[in-house]
Amino acid sequence: MITIQNEQLSVAISDHGAELTGIRSCDTGIEYLWDADPAFWGKHGPVLFPIVGTLKDNSYLYKGKSYSMLRHGFARDKVFTLKEHTATDACFELTEDDETFARYPFLFKFQVRYRLEGNQLWNEYSVLNRGKELMYFSLGGHPAFRVPLEEGPEYRDYFLEFSEAETADRWPLSRNLVSTHPKPFLQKERIVPLSHDLFLEDAVILKNLRSSSVSLRSRASHHGVTLHFTGFPYLGIWAPPEAPFVCLEPWQGIADSLYHNQQISEKEGICVLKPGESWLRGWAVECW
Repeated sequence: MITIQNEQLSVAISDHGAELTGIRSCDTGIEYLWDADPAFWGKHGPVLFPIVGTLKDNSYLYKGKSYSMLRHGFARDKVFTLKEHTATDACFELTEDDETFARYPFLFKFQVRYRLEGNQLWNEYSVLNRGKELMYFSLGGHPAFRVPLEEGPEYRDYFLEFSEAETADRWPLSRNLVSTHPKPFLQKERIVPLSHDLFLEDAVILKNLRSSSVSLRSRASHHGVTLHFTGFPYLGIWAPPEAPFVCLEPWQGIADSLYHNQQISEKEGICVLKPGESWLRGWAVECW
C-alpha cells in the first residue's frame, strides 16, 4: 500500500489496479472513500481501462478477429509498477504483457498519477501508443464515496448538485448494455436527491453535460465532496441496492449499445491514438 499526504488529506493507493483505497481528512478524521465491504461491493475506486462498461457478448472485433474482454477491462485486476513516489505524489504504470495482448492486441503504456493539492486529490491518466498501428481505448474512474460520511445524517439527507443547471436524459442499461431510447432525467435542474430508488434500474448514465463538476452534499452536515470532471463526456452515478455509498464516475467511453456492431473502431466514445501519440486527462476530488 502506498500513501501520500499533506496537511489536509491522507490518501492510500494499492498497486493492485492502481486503485484508490482511502481518502481521509487529517483534520476531522472523516474517511470519504467506501471501505469495500464485500456485502455490497468489494472495491473502493477501480481504474477502468481499456474499456468502460460492458461489451456486447463480452467481445469486440478488430481487423476481422474477435477478442474477449470482461466489463470495465483488465487494468483493475493487474498489478501496476510504482514509477514515482513523493510525499504528495505517486505514479503507477502498466504496460502490455502476454495475458493482456491475447485480449487487447495493442502495445501501450498506461500511467495513473495521484497528486495532492490542498484539499484536492488529482487523478491523472496518461496513455501512450507504443505500437505501429492505430490504438483504440476508453478509460474512466469509479470512486465510491461513503454515504453518510459521518454519524447522524442518513442516506436520504444527501443530494447531488451540478455546477450548472442541466437538461439531460438518462441512458438506461439493459443486460449491462446501453439502450437506444433515453429517458428524461433533468429539466433545467442542478439538484438530484439521493435515494436508493434512484438505482433500481442500475446506473444513471449522463452524456455531454454542461457542468464541470458535481458535489455530494447533505442537508444535515457541512461535509461533502466535489468531483471535477472537465473533459470527460460521460458521467456515471451508481450504487448497488441499499448500499451506503454512491459512485461518481468520470468516463471517456461507455458500454456498448444493444445494437452495436462490435467493431472497436466504431465504438461510442472510443479514443484513437496514432503510433507514438499520447493522451492525457484527469479529474479531481475536492473534500471538505
